[in-house]
Amino acid sequence: MSFDEVIDRFGTHSVKWDMMERIYGVPAASGLGMGVADGDFRPPASVQAAVERLAAHGVYGYYGDDSSYLDAIRWWMQTRHGWSVAREEIFTTHGLVNGTGLVLQAFTQPGDGVVLMTPVYHAFARTIKAAGRKVVECPLGLRDGRYEMDFDAWETQMTGGERMLILCSPHNPGGRVWTAEELRATADFCKRHDLILVSDEIHADLVMPGHQHLPMPVAAPDILDRLVMLTAATKTFNIAGCHTGNVIVPDEALRSRFAQTMMALGISGNAFGMHMVEAAYSPEGAAWVDDLVGYLDGNRRIFDAGIASIPGLRSMPLEATYLSWVDFSGTGMAPAEFRARVEKQAEICVNHGETFGLGGESFLRFNIATPRCRIEQAVERMQKAFADLQ
Repeated sequence: MSFDEVIDRFGTHSVKWDMMERIYGVPAASGLGMGVADGDFRPPASVQAAVERLAAHGVYGYYGDDSSYLDAIRWWMQTRHGWSVAREEIFTTHGLVNGTGLVLQAFTQPGDGVVLMTPVYHAFARTIKAAGRKVVECPLGLRDGRYEMDFDAWETQMTGGERMLILCSPHNPGGRVWTAEELRATADFCKRHDLILVSDEIHADLVMPGHQHLPMPVAAPDILDRLVMLTAATKTFNIAGCHTGNVIVPDEALRSRFAQTMMALGISGNAFGMHMVEAAYSPEGAAWVDDLVGYLDGNRRIFDAGIASIPGLRSMPLEATYLSWVDFSGTGMAPAEFRARVEKQAEICVNHGETFGLGGESFLRFNIATPRCRIEQAVERMQKAFADLQ
């Protein structure tokens, strides 16, 4: 397929496009949707074929015998990430926000502290608060325009009331691919403070050339007794609407507790999503992802160059994900002013930095998983909206 194809998503109940005027005031007729984290590309032909087979059959019953689905996940993790997963370790949830809610129910109690390295994916804090748990924000260090972990500072924040740490790996919105040393340091931090470590690795397949993602069980195999993994094909293959994710629990005792929570809440898989995931985690899907990453890397280069041409703006080096994290602090503008320029003048719908927690106030997040002509258009609009700075 051609990632350059512009697909009209208006009128398809797309949150990213159909809701941008209602939520952000960016006009639908002329606006660019660069907010919600789904792409504007069709998935691999193998995924489309799986959906078409289901539709042609015409009977949509309960999904049974998940062995081929589980083995597709295992094959993907082993061949793409060097991570060996057993069938019995895999649970299927309705996406990873649902997975986050389930691990909170399984492994924490109301009032417990849950550690987040902020700024970080905004749904974590929203879900933690809704579950009656306490968000403990540990701000990432910012050095030379790049996020780093600051364990010395975080040590002073721990009170003993924390029960879980949720890691975003690779990091959203900063695009960091954490090093083996950083991952092991995170594992050690969790051991010191007796925390369950939940590693959300939904962006693990979308890693820019020159970087390599390392799954937490590979980086720190000595932490399996307190580790819970969150993985999904949804970001990788642009099938977020199927709401299918996996919670992978290596430890038998933790696995038993999580299975009980799944049973108590009546959680079972979405048949359409499971067929789509099995079709995606395939050699054809792998080739498609390789092509996608190359295309995203080209988009990144064009977008970063355009942002760098505007005085006071700086995009964080993107090592993974398709989410560009742009810092506006160099403009001296208050958030309301630079947001207005982006949304009202440039007519680009983006995510506001403060929703990602402490440290995000001067940033906006731009989704670059869209045809290149839109990236070029976004750069041109941004340069016009900030023309007085040049």
